[in-house]
Amino acid sequence: MFGLTIPLLWVRGSPPMAIRRFSRVWARGVLALLAVVVGLRFIVRGGPSAPVAPRLIVANHQSTWETVAALVLFPDVAIVAKRELLRIPVMSWYLRRSPMIIIDRDDRRAVREMLVQSRTALKTGRSVLIFPEGTRTPPGGAIRFKRGVEWLYRGLDVEATPVAWDAGRFWPPGGGPTGRGVVTVTLLAAMPPDLPAAEFVRRAETAIEGALT
Repeated sequence: MFGLTIPLLWVRGSPPMAIRRFSRVWARGVLALLAVVVGLRFIVRGGPSAPVAPRLIVANHQSTWETVAALVLFPDVAIVAKRELLRIPVMSWYLRRSPMIIIDRDDRRAVREMLVQSRTALKTGRSVLIFPEGTRTPPGGAIRFKRGVEWLYRGLDVEATPVAWDAGRFWPPGGGPTGRGVVTVTLLAAMPPDLPAAEFVRRAETAIEGALT
């Protein structure tokens, strides 16, 4: 369905806001389909799910499910995505035109580019979501952030909201949904923008790990 709609968006001039609105409709459809066909649902604890002011959202990463759900839970979010995803034709078009925040992890300038793009997103009223582990971590694995999130937190100077979700129990890394279940999404207490970066990382890692146990 996503791919079939792209020609229509292209003809209309593919305005970024229209693309992002469509992506939220598409994501809601995917989650509804998963609930009906697979029996995979989700609940949200904490809140609010849609922050009043644009902020940094830091979340653990277990499953593809989280990327879809983020479009619903955090309207108009800008997600930090690895450059390798641009090799996927439809995904490449979407990431560039939304736009999302695309980084090349092998480039020494990656952190600076991520910061520049993130600041631009915040100025347009979009929150920034990053999976600071840098890869998917299976359920039960230790939550350990990469250094880039420290620079991002320090450079953006906005509140940060940690998010924990356990979708990997029902949709493991590298696979698809395995069956019925309820994903728990926990929106943890926001952190002020003026913490020492190392303290921010320690608190966020601890909060997410605690919510997953």
